Amino acid sequence: MSYLMRTSRLFIWFFLTGLSVTLVLGSGFYLYLRPGLPAAEQLFDIKLQTPLRIFSQDGKLIAEFGEKRRTPVTIEQVPERQLQAFLAAEDSRFYEHFGVDIKGLARAALELASTGHIQSGGSTITMQVAKNYFLSRDRTFIRKFNEILLALQIERELDKNTILELYLNKIYLGNRAYGIAAASQVYYNKTVSELTLAQMAMLAGLPKAPSAFNPLANPSRALARRNWILGRMKELEMISQDDYEQAVNAELTATYNATETEVDADYVAEMARAEMVRRFGDNAYTDGYSVTLTVDSVKQQTATDALRQGLEAYDRRHGFRGAVGTIDIKSLDANELATALRSYPRTGPLIPAVVLKTDDKNGTATLHARLLGPVTMTLDTMTWAQRYRTENLTGPTPKKPSDVLSPGDVVYVKALNNAAPQAADDGRAQPLTDVVQNVALYQVPRVEGALIALTAETGAIEALGGGYSFGQSKYNRAIQAKRQPGSTFKPFLYLNALESGFTPATLINDSPIVLEEKGQEIAWRPQNSSGQFYGPTRLREALYRSRNLVSVRLLRDLGIQPMLDYLEQLKVPTADMPANLSLALGSGLLSPMELARGMAVIANGGYDVEPFLIRRIEDARGMAVYQAPDVILCDSNCGNAVEIEEIGLQDTDNSGDVNDDFIVTELSDEPLEHIVQAPARRMPRLADERSVYILHSMMRDVIKLGTGRRASALNRDDLAGKTGTTNEQIDTWFAGFNYQQAVIAWVGFDQPAPLGRNEFGASTALPIWIDYMKVALDQTPSAQMPRPNGIVNVRINADTGRRARPGEEGVFELFREEDEPEVISAEERGGLGTGDTDDISRQLF
Repeated sequence: MSYLMRTSRLFIWFFLTGLSVTLVLGSGFYLYLRPGLPAAEQLFDIKLQTPLRIFSQDGKLIAEFGEKRRTPVTIEQVPERQLQAFLAAEDSRFYEHFGVDIKGLARAALELASTGHIQSGGSTITMQVAKNYFLSRDRTFIRKFNEILLALQIERELDKNTILELYLNKIYLGNRAYGIAAASQVYYNKTVSELTLAQMAMLAGLPKAPSAFNPLANPSRALARRNWILGRMKELEMISQDDYEQAVNAELTATYNATETEVDADYVAEMARAEMVRRFGDNAYTDGYSVTLTVDSVKQQTATDALRQGLEAYDRRHGFRGAVGTIDIKSLDANELATALRSYPRTGPLIPAVVLKTDDKNGTATLHARLLGPVTMTLDTMTWAQRYRTENLTGPTPKKPSDVLSPGDVVYVKALNNAAPQAADDGRAQPLTDVVQNVALYQVPRVEGALIALTAETGAIEALGGGYSFGQSKYNRAIQAKRQPGSTFKPFLYLNALESGFTPATLINDSPIVLEEKGQEIAWRPQNSSGQFYGPTRLREALYRSRNLVSVRLLRDLGIQPMLDYLEQLKVPTADMPANLSLALGSGLLSPMELARGMAVIANGGYDVEPFLIRRIEDARGMAVYQAPDVILCDSNCGNAVEIEEIGLQDTDNSGDVNDDFIVTELSDEPLEHIVQAPARRMPRLADERSVYILHSMMRDVIKLGTGRRASALNRDDLAGKTGTTNEQIDTWFAGFNYQQAVIAWVGFDQPAPLGRNEFGASTALPIWIDYMKVALDQTPSAQMPRPNGIVNVRINADTGRRARPGEEGVFELFREEDEPEVISAEERGGLGTGDTDDISRQLF
């Protein structure tokens, strides 16, 4: 046998042995690793980690929650040039191979043999999909073998376009951007279809090293990577020479663009977030749910602005508390100064600024403001800044800027004319020359407040503000604060009286009263806010003038326990209500939401109301997984109403967390994912409609004639309401409505303290309410409760409350038919009358 023959046989034997060993090892690895690979079905049910997005009912983005910014797109939505850029950069033979590129693997094997580590990876796009969706990122041989096996499996189960779509939606592209759509927004504030060729190539260069080739962190390396990809595209004949030259010469245009929310509604967003986490756990942040709320974007923004402006107005009335800090401006350059300002947080619309100099001659001050750079402030924006001494006392009016500010002072300012920030909030300074903006002096209010607007019929939350700034305080006063409602409680008392046979014409004496309670050393002597007494007063006048002593006597006539029972009937919480006559003056505790709900019951004619916030929930595919139930108001045959979840509207577990149940659904053991729309909620009548109608008329007089007269500026005939101020002006309220919506505003300190002797519901809460309603009611027709049957108009004597005789001066009053007053006989003409002992006692005692 020749030498050549023997050598050939030996080579064949070694080849077959090597092949056998390779097959055995490969089979062994496959059999070892195969049980750990995902089932084929999982490949068809891949979930992208997409953030939770919260929208207003008209589709405006309120908030986004989740660590990963991602907006899934279909491959049809991605321009062909963008696809080509990724293929040129990552896998030019993608549509030709079977999931594994032999050349790339050989290169990776050589690196492993020579260095002990895999550096380039040799991964195809399919292998990257396998790694990104199913495997860890460890650079090990076992992980790479798993990647190969899974890529082969993916190629068998999915078509090429589906694989490429998964890749484009999953890849990490830096700055929390996952997927091509999110990266387009983050770096260029554009949709995928709006990108230029140069921008497409820039994004295609990021998967290899999102940090090293990032155009924000390493612009020079990013530029080199972009141009290399453009060269590859030209080499592969994906683009022409002209396209290449134009793109390669394009300047870098990447900037960081955060997700722009369209509505300032952080408290509402937190309520929705907490509810979604309660129902879906941590998956709420990653499964791509879109939540549509009941809030209207315009009304919500108005509520936020109105509440802030009202709190700022109160705070300015009580003087300037001084600088919030100082900075040694002499020892810092521009960049160090800007960095120092970052220690002071931005609060709502207020921006921290450091005073550089004051110019008393020209009446100006020069400052450097965070986000705005150099700014100027004129004296007329500082004249409010009388020095704060107490809630009732301030210093003299400033005559020059140096009376208020000194160089180095850190104060809060607000840009005038809605000036936009000129610098990124990254600590980099603007030049300290050439003042660019005008600002006004402000300070972060210590006082807090809440505003809630409900659709009266359904309970849908149209707008909600839980405080001045969510960034400053996460405490949501709208649902968590328990405060005394003061005189805003009186409508419930008067409604009970009207249902119990009292009328708006009933006379009750407004005179001093002394009440002694067992166990109390000091007798209780309630007073009117004016400190005066007005004698026999009709209930209508007593309500719109908010006469406290009439309310106390009225509660005494009705009975304390019957009043508490009536509150239970209205579903107004009584757990924190006192069982004594101070109840008449609102000494119990209610959250603003509980009061708003009670007012909505009155506003809608007496039907039950359950506030809710979430209108609809959709999954990542756009399929509805929840739809809020319809609301049906019913006067009878309400026994078949579905049982509904109790919705807690305050911090019931004292955890400090925002309330976590704002969806009303039918009680069911079935998971929410399978409940698309709960059965309609039947809301029964809780109060007599004729009594409610008469109360509407009485409460409209609060605005026409009484403590809410400021609201007459809205020029509406359908508004009703009630002011409220507690002892020592600690809590101030305004609760108002028309037939379609109920809105309440509250102002007070988180730690109860006097607001000042001249502060009342009409001066603090009512202006907030007016500013909101001015927009909420714009272009809407008058909405008054329809007059029910069984109501009569009778002309009465305004002094006696009795029916007026023919020819006698009088005023018209509303009565239920059974409560219509009788004609006064001739014998009863003089005096108070002798035919009704109870009526006489009300007038005298």
